[in-house]
Amino acid sequence: MASTLKGKTLFITGASRGIGKAIAIRAAQDGANVIIAAKTAEPHPKLAGTIYTAADEIRAAGGQALALVVDVRSEDQIAEAVKKGVETFGGIDILVNNASAISLTSTLTTQMKRYDLMHQVNTRGTFACSQACIPHLLKAENPHILNLSPPLNMDAKWFGPHVAYTMAKFGMSMCVLGMAEEFKSEGIAVNALWPRTVIATAAVENLLGGEAVIKGSRKPEIMADAAHVILTKKSREYTGHFAVDDEVLREAGVTNLDHYAVTPGHELYPDFFV
Repeated sequence: MASTLKGKTLFITGASRGIGKAIAIRAAQDGANVIIAAKTAEPHPKLAGTIYTAADEIRAAGGQALALVVDVRSEDQIAEAVKKGVETFGGIDILVNNASAISLTSTLTTQMKRYDLMHQVNTRGTFACSQACIPHLLKAENPHILNLSPPLNMDAKWFGPHVAYTMAKFGMSMCVLGMAEEFKSEGIAVNALWPRTVIATAAVENLLGGEAVIKGSRKPEIMADAAHVILTKKSREYTGHFAVDDEVLREAGVTNLDHYAVTPGHELYPDFFV
């Protein structure tokens, strides 16, 4: 299998910023087509980037881009985006379920509208996007679904502080477990990817303690490079894995990860679930 995504079409949810955008840009460097399925059409006061600025960056990196406003809670918007993507690029080879909502709140402090948002975006959105893309993935040469979700770990310490969020993220991981088995014989790879450390994104900066946490984070590019390794593997030979970014890169021969650190030499903060 060639280690390139040249000519491949990726449908990436939440690709207007952060890890989703980094994965899109890495694919674009190979000459891939990217369908940006995200909500941000207008600039947000706290979050940099829109689907249109992301599209410009993808084109500048060497790829083709189609920016579409998609709220993954709406199956109608997902269906329309998949249809337009297929009309534009002729098919879909890869789905990256990156869109996610987070609220690190306890049982008594989790508002039900936040509970619903996390489950609708994370678990239901992942299922709905997979369902919409699979008919096209079945026609692809080396089809992949990659969910940005953690290894399934039933240790109570990951549930206690934020049970609603953990359930919603593990729902994405359970999609990997089930769909990898369901579509194994048809050759669709379904895998999860999760970071070892905190990743420097706007969500982290806004939710987890700002600049101090960012200093102990890695750049989104580590996730993009790890995703690239997974998405160029033979889909019939690599499926059902709960991969962690640094392990993927080490297995691919990348031994020095220092350049991914936001602050070289600073102690790195571990992410949840690993």
